[in-house]
Amino acid sequence: LIGAAKLVVVVAIFLLTFYVISQVFEIKMDANLGHIFARSALDAAARSTKPPRYKCGISKSCPEKHFAFKMASGAANVVGPKICVEDNVLMSGVKNNVGRGINVALVNGKTGEPLDTKFFDMWGGDVAPFIEFLKSIQDGTIVLMATYDDGATKLNDEARQLISELGSTSIANLGFRDNWVFCGGKGIKTKSPFEQHIKNNKDTNKYEGWPEVVEMEGCIPQKQD
Repeated sequence: LIGAAKLVVVVAIFLLTFYVISQVFEIKMDANLGHIFARSALDAAARSTKPPRYKCGISKSCPEKHFAFKMASGAANVVGPKICVEDNVLMSGVKNNVGRGINVALVNGKTGEPLDTKFFDMWGGDVAPFIEFLKSIQDGTIVLMATYDDGATKLNDEARQLISELGSTSIANLGFRDNWVFCGGKGIKTKSPFEQHIKNNKDTNKYEGWPEVVEMEGCIPQKQD
């Protein structure tokens, strides 16, 4: 009888222990599941509130039949300019295809496809190759330009006139070490709205001998037939 009683007590203790353990594990499992679900909800909320990314990192999406672009001039004589069209970085220091002077990217006005990239040294170079290049641009081509270091010293009236015909209004006043970005087109009928220019001024320069970087973004209308 005593042995049977001990057996009952042992079994009872075993069942009680099993019950307690199972309760603890269930509670822990429930807590873990709750933590997982809470994290999933937070992640989903973060994803829903994260701002969308637009082409070239511009601040808003472009309408249909427009090409997104973003560009920046060089920073002093240290960091080169950057030109991006339709999420395609056409020129940058990372691509190692920029240089002192005026950096130019050409884009097909109908398709948005890149056509050519070149830079012309307007401090120690010759303006003649730049003039020939400007004359060779075909109608309907989008033209993007950005200065680096100095883009004006070797510019003459002919080069400035050719750039003006692409839609620029600031090129006539572009001076030594000014920062300038411009987007226009060959055959444009009006002046381009896409242009930023900041003068080199020792009293206001961000860098010792150069003004701050100028940046610009926008949506270029696709050329229609």
